[in-house]
Amino acid sequence: MLQQLLMLFGFFSLVLALVFWVNRAVGLLDWLMGDGQSASVFLQLSALSLPTILVNLLPISAFGATVYVTNRLSNESELVVVQAAGYSPYRLARPALVFGLVVAVMTAILSHVLVPLSVRELDLRRDEIAQDVTARLLQEGTFVHPAKGITFYVREITPNGELHDIYLSSSLADGERQSFMASRGLLVKEEEAPMLLMFDGMAQVYELESQRLSVTRFESFAYSLAGLMAEVRVPGQSTRATTTTALLARDLSAENLATANSRMNKALQSLAVTLVGFGALIVGGFSRFGLWRQIFLALLLLVIVKSIDNSLEGAIERDPTLWPVTYLSTLLGVVLGYLLLWKAAHPRLRGTRGAGGELP
Repeated sequence: MLQQLLMLFGFFSLVLALVFWVNRAVGLLDWLMGDGQSASVFLQLSALSLPTILVNLLPISAFGATVYVTNRLSNESELVVVQAAGYSPYRLARPALVFGLVVAVMTAILSHVLVPLSVRELDLRRDEIAQDVTARLLQEGTFVHPAKGITFYVREITPNGELHDIYLSSSLADGERQSFMASRGLLVKEEEAPMLLMFDGMAQVYELESQRLSVTRFESFAYSLAGLMAEVRVPGQSTRATTTTALLARDLSAENLATANSRMNKALQSLAVTLVGFGALIVGGFSRFGLWRQIFLALLLLVIVKSIDNSLEGAIERDPTLWPVTYLSTLLGVVLGYLLLWKAAHPRLRGTRGAGGELP
C-alpha cells in the first residue's frame, strides 16, 4: 500500500506541477519576450519557480493519492480481506501515516530551505534582467519602449555591434521632449550605467511651455542610459528569500516566528490531509456501490481544513503576534482523521434499530 501511495503521489504531483507551471509560464514568457530575453533565461526562471509551486501542491497530491489508492483497494476487496484477517483500521492506517510523514519531510525541506533559496535566486535573476538594457534596446527594425517616456529604434545591428540609423525619443525631462537621430552608434558599458554613443546625427529639444524647437547637429554625442536602469535591490534581504535557520538567527520577532511556523505548518498539513482522506474512506466499510459518499465527505473535510488554514494565514499576516494559532487547522485535520478511524474501529456504534441492539 505504501508503494502504491508513493507511485500515485508522484503521478499526481507531476500532473499538478505541469498545470500550475503552464499557467505561470504564460505570463513569464510574455514578460521575457517583451524584454528581448532568450529561451535559456525562460527555462532558468521556470526552474526556479518550481519549488514554490511544489510546496503548495504536495499536500493536495498526497490527499489525492490517499483517496485514490484507498478507493481502489476497497473496490478490489483487498481491504475487506485484510480486515477479515483481523487488521484494525489503526493498523491499516499505518502505511498512510508513514506516507504522510514522508511527504511532510519533503514539504519541510522545500518550505524551510529550497523555496527561500529559489526565491532569492529568482529575485537576483529578475534584477539582472531589469538591468539588462542591451537586451531590451537591441532589436532590429522595431520601436521598443524600455522605460516609460522612452522610445528607441535601430534599423540594423552589424556583427561587430555597430548600430545603424538610430532614433531615440525621451520625455523624462520636465517641460521638454528630446529626440536624437544618428547614422551610427555604439552601446558602451560603463561602471555606473551603459552609454549610447551616437555619431553624425541631430538632437532636437522641444519646450512644451514655449513651444520652441531647438535643433543641434553633432558629430558625436554620448547619452547616458541611467534612466532606463531599474532600481537596484539587494536580493536575499526579504523574509521570503531567507531560510528558516537564518531567519530565526537574525531575531525572534513576531513576524519571523510567524513565517517559521507557517512553513512548518505547510509540512504538517501533508500528514493531516492524508489521515483525513484515509479515515473518510475507511469509515464507509465495503459497499457494492462504491465509496462515492465517502469520497465527497473526504473532499468536504479537505475544503473545511484548507479554508480554516487560509483564514488563519490571512489573520496572521495582518497581526503576526497571532502566530501560535497557525497549527489549529492542522490539529483539526489530525483530530478528524483520528475520529474517523475510531468510528471505523467501532462499527456497532454506527446505529441500531429495534430492541436488543440488532444491526439494521
